[in-house]
Amino acid sequence: MAHKKKRIKFLIILLFFAAYFFIAARPVPREIILVPGWINQLTDIGLADNVFREDSFLEDDISEPVLSVFSGQLIPFTLGSRFGFVDSSGQFAINRVMSDNIYLNQHMWTEYSAEPENIVINNILNGTTINIDNPKGYPILLDNRVFILGSAQNSLSEIDGNGNILWTYELGAPLTCIDAAAGLVVTGSLDGAVEVFNSSGERVFYFEPGGSRYSVILGVAISRNGSRIGIVSGIEQQRFLLLERFGNASNEYKVIYHEFLETGFRRPVRVLFIDEDQRVIFEREGGIGCYNIRSRRGINIQLDGEIAAIDESGNQGFFFIITSHPMQEKKLVGIRFPSDRLFGFSRMSAQDAVFMRASFKSSDVFLGRTGSMLVAGGGTALISFNLEEK
Repeated sequence: MAHKKKRIKFLIILLFFAAYFFIAARPVPREIILVPGWINQLTDIGLADNVFREDSFLEDDISEPVLSVFSGQLIPFTLGSRFGFVDSSGQFAINRVMSDNIYLNQHMWTEYSAEPENIVINNILNGTTINIDNPKGYPILLDNRVFILGSAQNSLSEIDGNGNILWTYELGAPLTCIDAAAGLVVTGSLDGAVEVFNSSGERVFYFEPGGSRYSVILGVAISRNGSRIGIVSGIEQQRFLLLERFGNASNEYKVIYHEFLETGFRRPVRVLFIDEDQRVIFEREGGIGCYNIRSRRGINIQLDGEIAAIDESGNQGFFFIITSHPMQEKKLVGIRFPSDRLFGFSRMSAQDAVFMRASFKSSDVFLGRTGSMLVAGGGTALISFNLEEK
């Protein structure tokens, strides 16, 4: 009898440990390393004497712009007094000194004055230009489309390939943020309104988040398929909201998630859909917020310093940011997203989420990414890294 009781007790303990193993066990995370690739000085063609150091970026005096033949995926950049496009091999399609205000996107760029009489939009891929005479505003280049924001910031027009106005919409208050994808345009304005327009400039959705002492939209983003909208709104209290569309053919969106953001900001806030629209990230006091669309849960990744640049792709389960600190110190930070099973935690410390840091000193920074290649900039240098598993 005693032997039988011991056997039952042993089986219970065995089952307990088996259950614990399956419930609590976690897969060993992949170790991601950054392998240095090319390093290019924006101001110097001769690079033979440059030595890459993992914890710093080089800084030289200015020289002549570099122009060369390009191939592969182009990455637009602005760094210090220079702007241009660099390809995946480190060759420059454009590398110029800024002479005025600049606006770039993946394929187009323009320079314009404070009160432009004419704006020229240049397409880096096919060499074409769009001339806009008497624009009465300022250019916005989004989703391979050209817009003009009126001088008073309360009107928005789309421009065609011949420089003609396709449509104009008068907003109820000055525009504070904008994004475009899937033939749609989403805007946020000073009066706390979020509006969505179709390709013909017709307003198809209107929303006022409310719930704050000061109603203002500080950040807005739309997913690449147009099915979701991320919003940071209000001051005292500030909050993040995620809206999702009813069905594929509908123009109506509903709130599926929201959270208050404690102290909040009184400035424009970055909101981005990343990882092929599987996550939306947003700035929040003391770090970043991340909402996992698959698991329908959000987390707060705590970081020190202010966010100076963000990797806008964030695929393969991790992404990168550059944080700014006193005395021009900057940090390139690699963040690994937790698995869906770990998204039950509302907060993650930097120790849990950050898998790498590299410090450098610079007043200006740049960060771009295409696939498994990361390009970071500081001073007058651009440096590429290849992301590899170890």
